[in-house]
Amino acid sequence: MIRIFACLLLAGGLAACGTVTRGTEEQVSFHSNPDGAKAQTTLGLACTTPCTLDIPRKKTFQVTMTKEGYEAQTVDVKTEVSGGGAAGVAGNVLLGGVIGVGVDMATGAALNHAPNPVFVDFEAPENTSKPPKQPEVKPYEPKGPQPIQTPVS
Repeated sequence: MIRIFACLLLAGGLAACGTVTRGTEEQVSFHSNPDGAKAQTTLGLACTTPCTLDIPRKKTFQVTMTKEGYEAQTVDVKTEVSGGGAAGVAGNVLLGGVIGVGVDMATGAALNHAPNPVFVDFEAPENTSKPPKQPEVKPYEPKGPQPIQTPVS
């Protein structure tokens, strides 16, 4: 009976483990305007845009993109705890997988790279790897006649 319980606990801990469900690497995409730029990372990986590289989740790095006729652009790529990674850590805690929490943090399975995708705009460098502008949120204003509200006693 103890063996069955131990197996179930182990299986539940592994199911919640971010290292198992998310892996220790993440695909980071690199794009440029115009396409065809060389993307060289400080991790020693390189590709020609548009492209994708598998990067260890816990590694921060810089990528320098170069294209003939344009000034080179460098972007810092950081790591941050992701929603899915936080859920995996929470699952480990709930199922008693304290060891799994340590493993996820040590392997980086709870992390994502930001920005991802990495974008360099050689024609407008001020737009390089900036998140898209969010629309202004306006408060809700009902249109048309409104029902009369009577106080409840």
